[in-house]
Order: sequence, then structure tokens, then C-alpha cells
Amino acid sequence: MDSFLLRSRERARRAGTLPRADITLDIKLSTLRDLAQHVSTRGKQDWALADVHDIEAFLAAQPKNRPGRLQIARQFFRFAKSHKMILIDPTDGLSAKAPKGFIGKALTLDQQRHLFQRWTTDPAVHPHEALLGVLALLHGASSSEVRHPRLDDINPADRAIRLGQRPRPVPLDPVSWTTVQRCVAHRETQRIGNPHLMVTKGTKARRNPASVAYVSHVLAPAGISPRMLRSTRLIDLVNTMDTKLVAAAFGMHSEGVMIYLADHVDPGRLPGRSAVDRPT
Repeated sequence: MDSFLLRSRERARRAGTLPRADITLDIKLSTLRDLAQHVSTRGKQDWALADVHDIEAFLAAQPKNRPGRLQIARQFFRFAKSHKMILIDPTDGLSAKAPKGFIGKALTLDQQRHLFQRWTTDPAVHPHEALLGVLALLHGASSSEVRHPRLDDINPADRAIRLGQRPRPVPLDPVSWTTVQRCVAHRETQRIGNPHLMVTKGTKARRNPASVAYVSHVLAPAGISPRMLRSTRLIDLVNTMDTKLVAAAFGMHSEGVMIYLADHVDPGRLPGRSAVDRPT
């Protein structure tokens, strides 16, 4: 493929048309290298075995670069088909527009258990990390919802906290309540006047919430992001409850919740199916 691209550039120069720059060739070849590695990790050592599912998974890894990566893949498979390397072009029918729906990553149960134990049993974990981690994992809280609550948003009588635009205060389980109280105790040791629950060195002398940059790095020691924790919780909720109820509880639009719906039906939720009807 690299020889073909170089010959094409030479033909463009002789014809007086605009030849591809070195950086363009580098991008194409590096993308094809990544595609080859992706197909190989899926147990396929021949381009003829690559199918549309392999290409779709490759494109989903970088959704923002989908149009460019798809164009390069199409060019390569046209080349491969013209040279009898493949019989069917796996990029046929694929759209440059990313399919609607959740394309991020979610945590497995084992990963969730590990993080839960870290934030509830390890005293060395910073209270801010434990607060954001527990509220995101158990209550689907976003980083914005955790950085803005003030002390008066906490209701000790009901053991609840007001988060973001949610219509009602969120009732807290014993673990979440203990995590909130640990964060309250941490801020009280600093004797600060900032009214927010999460206070940093940069905000303790002021009254504004913790910065976005600070909150985005709070979970770095755990190797996880708030978005992945929130997505994991939302995926579980919308696939086990009415999406309208989830949207109402989180103060979200229904369209924003619908993207977390699974695109298949769990066979275990169809008890009436016979053995003949079940997939093998």
C-alpha cells in the first residue's frame, strides 16, 4: 500500500495536479497500521476475513475521527479488492455519521466492586476522591453535580443532598452518607469560610466552587473518570427501569436518557421462549 501511495503521488506530480503531502501519507499509513492491529487482535490474520463488525468497532474507538478513518479504510479496501486480496469490501454500507447511541465504555461488576472497596475502606484515599467516586458510582452524579453543592444543600434529618438540576434531594444510603460526612469533617479541619462541600486550596479563601480542572483530576489516582462512572450507573438504570422515570429523577431530557438503552434484548428476560427459539 505504501508503494501504491508513493506511485500515486509521483503520477500527480507529473500530471501537474496537487500531490499528497508527507503528513497526509503518514496519517493514512498510521491509520492502516492501527486497523491491521485492530483486526489482528480480533483473531483475524487475513484481510479477507475482516467484516463490517470489525470496521465498525475500529471506527467506534475514535468517534470524532470516524469520517476520516472511514475514508482511509474505504480507499484501502478498494485497493485490496482491485488486487484480489479480498472478495467483499467490509466498508460497504457504512456511514460517516456515527450511529446514535452510547459509544463509551462501562465498568464491569468486578471493577465496580474494586472501586467501591477503595472508596469505602481505604483511609488513605482523599475525601474528595471518595465523595466524587461514590456519588458517581451509586447515584450517577456528574462532576458538576458534585462540585457545586453547598453545606445548606445537605439535609441531615433526611440524609439527603441536592444535586444539580434534579427536582428533589437525593436520599443517601449509609455508605454515601458516611462519605459526605467525611468530606464535611475534612473541610472543617481547614477552618474555611467557603460554603461549598468540596473546597480546595485555591477556593478556601473565596466562595466559588472547585474548578473544573481540579474535579477532572480528582479520580486520577483510581484510574477512572467521572463520566465512565456516571455512564455505568445510567446504563444499569435505563435498562432495568422506565426511561421516563430515570429522566425525571435525574432532571434530564428523555432524549438524553434514550442513548443509554441497549440495542438488544437480554435472553434471560424472555422466559417464555422455547429452546428452539433461543440463540445458540
